[in-house]
Amino acid sequence: MRKKFSLVIIIFYIMSGINGCFSTSNAEKKVADKTKQYEEACSTPFGRYPETITYTLGKMTGVNNSNMPAGDTYENNAYTRYLKEKLNVQNIDTFEATDNDYNNMITMAISSKNIPDVMLIDDYEYLKLLVKNDMIEDLTEVYKECASDRIKAIYSGYGDTVFNNITFNGKLMALPETNIEYGPNLLWLRKDWMDKLGLEPPKTLTDAENIIRQFIEKDPGENGSGKTIGLVCSPEITSKNGYSYMTQADIIFANFNSYPKQWIEDENGNAVYGSVQPAAKDALAHMNKLYNEGILDKQFLLRAQNNIEELIINGQCGSFFGLWWAPNNPLIESKRVNEKADWQPYLISTNADGSTSFCTQNPSSKYLVVRKGYKHPEIVMKINSVLFDYLRCTDESLKEIGDYYKENVDPTARPLGINVDYQDALIRGYENITNALNDKIEPYSLQLIEYSYYEQCKRYLENPDDASLEDWAAYTSRITSTSVLYNANLKRVKGVFFGETDTMTRIWWKLEELESEAYLKIITGEEPIDYFDKFSAEWYKQGGDKIVEEVNKEVKSYKEQKNVSN
Repeated sequence: MRKKFSLVIIIFYIMSGINGCFSTSNAEKKVADKTKQYEEACSTPFGRYPETITYTLGKMTGVNNSNMPAGDTYENNAYTRYLKEKLNVQNIDTFEATDNDYNNMITMAISSKNIPDVMLIDDYEYLKLLVKNDMIEDLTEVYKECASDRIKAIYSGYGDTVFNNITFNGKLMALPETNIEYGPNLLWLRKDWMDKLGLEPPKTLTDAENIIRQFIEKDPGENGSGKTIGLVCSPEITSKNGYSYMTQADIIFANFNSYPKQWIEDENGNAVYGSVQPAAKDALAHMNKLYNEGILDKQFLLRAQNNIEELIINGQCGSFFGLWWAPNNPLIESKRVNEKADWQPYLISTNADGSTSFCTQNPSSKYLVVRKGYKHPEIVMKINSVLFDYLRCTDESLKEIGDYYKENVDPTARPLGINVDYQDALIRGYENITNALNDKIEPYSLQLIEYSYYEQCKRYLENPDDASLEDWAAYTSRITSTSVLYNANLKRVKGVFFGETDTMTRIWWKLEELESEAYLKIITGEEPIDYFDKFSAEWYKQGGDKIVEEVNKEVKSYKEQKNVSN
């Protein structure tokens, strides 16, 4: 009996030792697995952290809580919940603010040298200041390791320009937002008015001017004699940095090979400022002619943007230059007031061969930065990889984000507040949605946002007469107006500089005022056309010559960096 008991004890201890070994082995395996998962998360685009990683955030918000559903916040919404599920990351907002208030918060944070772990910068001077004071992380390795192949392809599609402004001494000091190409502004006209007057679609600027003249003189909108407004135009006249904005006259200037407010190359390969080139004088002379004839709104100097939109919405105006997305704003409101208002887009040629020239835009104007010393700088790249590469409509966990698109929740609901997409994303989206509508591809192969537009366009086509205004706007913007750009003969005039030199930092505001005043005086006839020569000379005299020198030095530096990298 004693022998049996001893044997049991021996067996017990043997088994205990074995179990102990198993326990130790299991524990070690768990630690090893967790370590591997952590390392993969830190060095891959889509790896999930084993434990929640938090980061403090300076959050640029949108108006009306970005139109998020009741109960959702900037720390807890469809995007943050999805990122928590996929990456196990969570933002803790140090401050939340919109527009100028946001920039004031950024200024205070930088001044106190107490910035959040991550923040969005939309002022290049802030970025230079942060780099100068060694306050932000070098993101070169972060980009190499945690940008997905698709994200890298997106950025490379913009060429070197997207990284020029954020590369300091060969180091990537921020992650840039990408500004997709919208193309030239379209001329939006009341087609129902044209039909009433028996007018053909315009092809040239002369055609467009004739249509607007007849709108004013023959009053097809029945506003009353002399009450129909001509071409509405922003007092800013043209856009900056190649961006196309609503109700601006870039197309008119392009008819004279003029590109105000843009840095372009002259015939000798030097960077020049378009606003002071001789071609601008010819364009201003034509603008003055349109103003004197009343084709250009006589009150344009006094119009705020909301007042311009009221004229369009209420049917007092039947013409404006606007973007492809004009159906979303303000034309949807025009249809709400008058469902028979038939707004159609037309592209005006600027060259004798029927093509349309426009200046390429700044590829990036917002920058994500990470505080120097933050342990996980890679999360900014991982978040962008997930949100701009990973979203497919077949992913059931994306239903909430899909609903956001349907409910018109503003993109500012995303924690990092930037967009990363192909330069030709507008055209890619048009092709994909059109192919899905024509049964050439499966709808479920679309990106999430494309699928949302596909559903709206499909509903519109099934019953155009009874379609919702939202579905009309989606179809008219994503298909009707984008098809005009898709089928157009476009010629790009390359913008060569979008940064800010040292002299620009000090005096650019003064030169901008000088330019604006001169342009408006010439257009309205307060000064003769030859006043342009006086303005141009004064522009150079007040510091423009120094800025031109600095810009050319910067552009030369970009080219040299490109040659070295090649």
